[in-house]
Amino acid sequence: MYDLVIRNAVIAQPDGSTIAADLACAGGRIARLAATLDVTGKESIDAAGRLLLPGVIDPQVHFREPGNEHKEDLGSGSRAAARGGVTSFLEMPNTDPPTTSQQALDDKLARAASKCVVNYGFFIGATPQNLEEINRAAPVCGIKIFMGASTGSLLVSEPHDLERIFANGTRLIAVHAENEARVRERKAQFAGRTDVAAHSEIRDNESALQATELALALSKKYRRRLHILHLSTHEEVDLLRRDKPSWVTAEVIPNHLLLNVDDYGRQGTLVQMNPPIRTARDNAALWAGLHDGIIDFIATDHAPHTLQEKRRPYPQSPSGMPGVETSLPLMLTEMAAGHCTLAEIQRWMCYGPAQAYGIPNKGKILEDWDADLTLVDLAHARAVRNEELFTRVGWSPYAGRELVGWPDYTVVAGRVVFDHGRIRDDARGQPLRFN
Repeated sequence: MYDLVIRNAVIAQPDGSTIAADLACAGGRIARLAATLDVTGKESIDAAGRLLLPGVIDPQVHFREPGNEHKEDLGSGSRAAARGGVTSFLEMPNTDPPTTSQQALDDKLARAASKCVVNYGFFIGATPQNLEEINRAAPVCGIKIFMGASTGSLLVSEPHDLERIFANGTRLIAVHAENEARVRERKAQFAGRTDVAAHSEIRDNESALQATELALALSKKYRRRLHILHLSTHEEVDLLRRDKPSWVTAEVIPNHLLLNVDDYGRQGTLVQMNPPIRTARDNAALWAGLHDGIIDFIATDHAPHTLQEKRRPYPQSPSGMPGVETSLPLMLTEMAAGHCTLAEIQRWMCYGPAQAYGIPNKGKILEDWDADLTLVDLAHARAVRNEELFTRVGWSPYAGRELVGWPDYTVVAGRVVFDHGRIRDDARGQPLRFN
């Protein structure tokens, strides 16, 4: 007997084709895949012709634990992930205390093991002082460098500190690329501005471009594996189009594809983030970069703050928005509108992140691959409703937007974790392995 049998599904193939088939899971893997399976399972689901996708891997989230659990914790964040069809996440180190040591990493792993309902992995955070620790701590998916937009020990903005990190070690380096010195200069220049639109002028395109240029130059100098987080400008796309070594990858988030400075007038500080939303020209360039392969995949930069915090007057308002719960429906809605294909969504959201971070056996629906899956409804649109969200902060910048592709089921390691609006009581994820 199999652990789970899914019948009558339209199953997405990595090339973007689909097959009408049944699927059986055992031991956490996809055990059998055939047009019709005459088998029994401990649990059986009738997909009724709905689309079965590989589970999404979100390679950039901020789940706020430890230190700011009133915004989110690993449990609530992972439940929001499951509701959105995300079966694995990579979490950032800017917690309190920050994840800059083996001790802090072990603490996060223990917390995640006790409460995460999807699979989890963590970055180690770089500081000017912890070079040995970032190259030794394990298991980690990579080293996170905040070149800007951070405070305290996690800010690494001096060129000599950055060069020392790039010059020593072999681990993937993921950068938040904003030039901190330029941002500080522009904050002084724009002092007195209290309209949130100033945020995109202070943290302008040039601030992002200069930092990305520096990270790229260091990566080329030392042939160091580099990943550029949340690319946001047309200038950065143009730079990578001209000069992108084979060992460099980049990501974009839905906010930078679907929101722009016009949204400040409608949503104010709710859409404030770092790097900021930009112009329609940047939206178009980022879409083009995705289609052309200049940008490799999609993350969310899920960075929740409470509504009370977000509604403080600018510049006292914090930067960041929730997003792990809505990324797949947003992109499937874009697919339904003809803006991308099923093959692209799987590359951008499923096996692409797995390949980039060396996560084995995830991101494709193939026999003997991990049974991390999501069954989605493309036939019916439903609005994003704040009161239905699983994220602890209970709001979304997309509230009211009609989306298709909401998951009905999310499966992790062959076991249902999310089922028509609820999380199963026995749901648990596993720590990710990295090659």
